[in-house]
Amino acid sequence: MRSDYWDQPAFETIRPRRMVAPIVFNSPHSGRNYPARFLAMTRLDHLSIRQSEDAFVDELFGRAPHLGAPMLRAHFPRAYLDVNREPWELDPTMFVEPLSDRFNTTSPRVAAGLGTLAKVVAENKPIYRDRLTLDDARMRIEGIYHPYHAALQNLLSEAATGFGVAVLIDCHSMPRLGRNGEKATPDIVLGDRYGTTCATGLIDLVETVFTAAGLRVARNRPYAGGFCTRSYGRPQHGVHALQIEVSRHLYMNETTLEKNSGFEPMRQLIGGLIHALVGLDLIALAAPPMTLGRAAE
Repeated sequence: MRSDYWDQPAFETIRPRRMVAPIVFNSPHSGRNYPARFLAMTRLDHLSIRQSEDAFVDELFGRAPHLGAPMLRAHFPRAYLDVNREPWELDPTMFVEPLSDRFNTTSPRVAAGLGTLAKVVAENKPIYRDRLTLDDARMRIEGIYHPYHAALQNLLSEAATGFGVAVLIDCHSMPRLGRNGEKATPDIVLGDRYGTTCATGLIDLVETVFTAAGLRVARNRPYAGGFCTRSYGRPQHGVHALQIEVSRHLYMNETTLEKNSGFEPMRQLIGGLIHALVGLDLIALAAPPMTLGRAAE
C-alpha cells in the first residue's frame, strides 16, 4: 500500500545551526496535515477530527532550534497515528482480519480507543466509517512510526555522543482539567513516571519556571508520561526524559481550535523555559548523584 505521505513529509527534524546543549524536544501530537484518503475514511467533520490534536504545541516550543536544541515534530495527526504508543497497540474490532498474539490488543489505551491507530477522538467520537485492513496499519507503523522513532533515537544518540548525556523533553497539551469551576486544577502537568525517568533537579527547574509565572503545576497526575517518556528515560544510562502537558485553555479556544490572546505570552514563557534548560550544566546528569547546577555565566 502506498504511503499516505508519499508526496509530503510525515514528520520533520528541525536542527539548530549548532547544538549547544544535549536537549531534544519532541512534539509527536501537534501534526495537522490530514491525508485526503484518511479524511475520506472518517465519519467526522473537519473540526471534530482535530479534537485529539495537541494543536500549536510545536509553535509553543518552536524557539528550541533557535536556542541550540533540535526539535522533532510530526506533520501527521494523532488521530491518524500515535507514536506515543507501543508500535502495535491495536484494537482488534477495528480490522477486517483477525489480529494474532504478536499485537498488544488488551492495553488500557486500546480499551479507551486510543491505541497506535486510534478508534476515537476526544469525547469518544468514532473516527472510521468502516473497518481497516492490516495493510493499512503496516503502512502507517512500518512506514512512519518506526522511522519517526529512529529519528528520535538518532537525535538522542547524537546528544549523548556529543555531551555524554541526553535529555528528552516530550511536548504536549491537555484538555482543560476541572471544567466545573474547581480552583485547584493544574495548568501544567509534568510527567517523569513518578521520579524514574529524569533527575529531580531537572523537573524542579521546569516546575519553578511555570509556578513563577503564576501557573498551577502538578506532577504525574493525571499524566505521568507516555510511551516516549517511559521508553527513552533511562537516567542510570545518562538519558533523561520529561513530559510537559500545557492546558489548552491557556493559549487557544478548545472549541474552535483558534489561538487566543494567551498564545503569545505562553510562547514567550516556554521560550524562557527553553533558555533556562539550555543554560544548565547538564553534564552533571551523566553520573550519579543526579544533581545539576547552573552553567557559569
